[in-house]
Amino acid sequence: MERARAVCLRLLTGTPRTRAQLAEALRKREIPDEAAEEVLSRFEEVGLIDDASFADAWVESRHHSRGLARRALARELRTRGVDAAVIDDALGQLGSAQEEETARALVDRKLRSTRGLPPDKRVRRLAGLLARRGYPEGLALRVVRQALEAEDEEDTELLEEYLPEA
Repeated sequence: MERARAVCLRLLTGTPRTRAQLAEALRKREIPDEAAEEVLSRFEEVGLIDDASFADAWVESRHHSRGLARRALARELRTRGVDAAVIDDALGQLGSAQEEETARALVDRKLRSTRGLPPDKRVRRLAGLLARRGYPEGLALRVVRQALEAEDEEDTELLEEYLPEA
C-alpha cells in the first residue's frame, strides 16, 4: 500500500492525472488491486484525484492553446479514462458560438499563407485544418466560405480604392 501511495504521489507531482491513468500505472507496476483501489479512493476523498476538475482544465487549456473542437477534446478525454458524463459536463462550458469563433480565428491565421493557390486547394487546406482539430464538416466549410468571401470583398475594395473607374 505504501508503494502504491508513493507511485501515485510521484505521478501527480508532474501533472494532474485521471483516476484511470493512475490505476493503469499501478497495474503496470503490479500493485495488488485491493491496495490500488484503497489508495485511489483515499486520494479521491482528499481531492488529489478529481476527474471533473481535470476534464474542465483540459477542455479550457486544449481549446484555447490548440483550438481543438468538442469532438477532439472528447476523444482525448476518453483516452485518458474520463467518464462520459464528466466529459459531457466539461464540454458544456464550451458553447457553439465560442467553438465557431475559435474556428474563425484558426482560419484567419492560415488564410494568408494560402493566397495564390487555386480556390479549391485553399478550401481543402483550410477545411482540413479544422477537420484535424475535430470541427464538424458543416461548420468548417461555412467558416472557410465566409473567410474567403470576406477576403474577396477586401480585395475588391482595395482594387476600387487604388484603381478608380475611368
